[in-house]
Amino acid sequence: MFGNAKKETDIPESTLLEQVGTIIGPGAVIDGPLTTKDSTRIDGTVKGNVTISGALIVGQTGKIIGTASGVNIYVAGEINGNVSAPQGKVEISDTGKVIGDITCKGIIIDENAIFQGRCDMTGLDKSSAEIAKERMASDKESSDENSSDDENQDK
Repeated sequence: MFGNAKKETDIPESTLLEQVGTIIGPGAVIDGPLTTKDSTRIDGTVKGNVTISGALIVGQTGKIIGTASGVNIYVAGEINGNVSAPQGKVEISDTGKVIGDITCKGIIIDENAIFQGRCDMTGLDKSSAEIAKERMASDKESSDENSSDDENQDK
């Protein structure tokens, strides 16, 4: 009543805003690759590679046996294969399971989600890493200077 009610859906709001053009219903089995140009929700089983030009939603009853690629990928079901969203994000909900490597720009893994594999983050700004290294080096230098100043003051 006062905001304690649980959402009726397990799909994030940002994904709901994208219009789903293709739906593979529960009980449906596709034996072979699936390619679509619009956002797709899978509640059935796909035995083959899935390539989506929009968002890919794997519902709680959904299962993909093969690689999955899309702009953004939301997993509440299961993917047995590599997952690729190099310009977007991958989200694995608490009921989701991914067995395979993930390549993405951003990742969210909920508590109790299952992820077994490796994650490669794309779009990382090298300058950020370089800045962090420079900060560490300058912090070390300043602490070294401070300790040498202390030694000189003691003399």
